[in-house]
Amino acid sequence: MSAHLVAGELVLLVDRKDRRYLIRLEAGGEFHSHAGYIAHDELIGGPAGISLKSTGGATYLVVRPTLSDFVLKMPRGAQVIYPKDIGPIMMLADVFPGARVFESGLGSGALSTALLRAGAEIVGYELREDFAARAQKNVATFLGDAALERYHVELRDAYEGVDAIDVDRAILDLPEPWQVIPHLTPALRPGGVLVAYTPSIIQATRVRETLERGPYALAATVEVLHRGWHIDGHAVRPDHRMVAHTGFLTHARRIEDGAGD
Repeated sequence: MSAHLVAGELVLLVDRKDRRYLIRLEAGGEFHSHAGYIAHDELIGGPAGISLKSTGGATYLVVRPTLSDFVLKMPRGAQVIYPKDIGPIMMLADVFPGARVFESGLGSGALSTALLRAGAEIVGYELREDFAARAQKNVATFLGDAALERYHVELRDAYEGVDAIDVDRAILDLPEPWQVIPHLTPALRPGGVLVAYTPSIIQATRVRETLERGPYALAATVEVLHRGWHIDGHAVRPDHRMVAHTGFLTHARRIEDGAGD
């Protein structure tokens, strides 16, 4: 990554009210807001982490977006998995460089982007063509077109079957993931990890019931809550608002047939 901002890359502008604007730098381009504009040429060639004033006098901090920033601002065709769950999913699934990951329910590609950035190769099933296209476009926007070489998207219904073979990890973001698990089991290598993201506890319960029929072990379900803190000198307290429930994360290890008997 260049030490200086270059044309074609994404930058995040943050104003004094913490409003955030994701833009792609273009020679001759301009960022417009209620407070005037900033010419992209003022940013291109300069360092990240600087502050600039718009023509209307508003001050903006200029930084490169993190993956979390991008996920919250990226165009969406479907609801995304939010950063507070993406991080735990990456840890629970134990994603590593070169891992072959089966993902079904691509949504807008937020999780896919994290998986690919970690060095995984994805076999992705998505039922809707518009969602698949949006996911691929978002991946390319943040990671570049080269990442698409490791992103193998198929317009498929995972409820009807899974043709992937020898996958190390599987991540399901579907209304009824328990219907996919029997199709997925032959594709997932023994010792591999399965993670299912479900909004309701009833869904998570159905997933656990299916996993208990095997061949899976070490199943567990967690919920991640995200609460910020207000810190201003000696005034320290929890924020009045928090990101509470989004979904349940159920994970388990695929074992050899009959190993748990």
